[in-house]
Amino acid sequence: MSETTLTAPWLDWAVELQALAQAGLAYSRDPFDRERFQRIRDIAAEMLAHKTALPLETVKDLFCCETGYQTPKLDTRAAVFKEGKILLVRENSGKWSLPGGWVDVNVSVLENAAKEVREEAGLEVVPRRVIAVQDREKHNRPVYAWKVCKVFVLCEAVGGEFRPNTETTASGYFSRSDLPPLAEEKNTAEQVRMCFDASRAETWETLFD
Repeated sequence: MSETTLTAPWLDWAVELQALAQAGLAYSRDPFDRERFQRIRDIAAEMLAHKTALPLETVKDLFCCETGYQTPKLDTRAAVFKEGKILLVRENSGKWSLPGGWVDVNVSVLENAAKEVREEAGLEVVPRRVIAVQDREKHNRPVYAWKVCKVFVLCEAVGGEFRPNTETTASGYFSRSDLPPLAEEKNTAEQVRMCFDASRAETWETLFD
């Protein structure tokens, strides 16, 4: 999907229609109203499928699979430092990112940050500080058809070592001026530099959008 496609006004319209339909399906008890809300949800999915050339079923799986009042998804990114360098993990794509991922339903944000580092880098860490809470679409590309709230967490490593896993192929520490190719849909160089700034600050005020 092109950048132009993903920033076009129709995407905002489709997202709002889907959110309204989801709320209507969650709270309406009238069968005729529920039928109308379902049709609105289908139309939103059809708009997205038509404009992006994605299969309709794929769009429905990604865009229309939740129930209840729609809220942003949560993603954590852990910033771990060693001798002034930041920990990054190499994705299966060959690009690098801060360890992180979707927050599981049975853990807190900080617990998830530690879990993701353990799973992707093999390290045990202690979360120390929330660096930033960001609206993903203000910082990362491509824009998604669903809202994502990204929480960057400064963590301290207390043990462990990299282990082969299904999500990452390597880990390493990198200096601010020598970053590898980044998976920018997950974290940009600007976001990584923000983590460097937080690690070096005696006091840090959490950034938020």
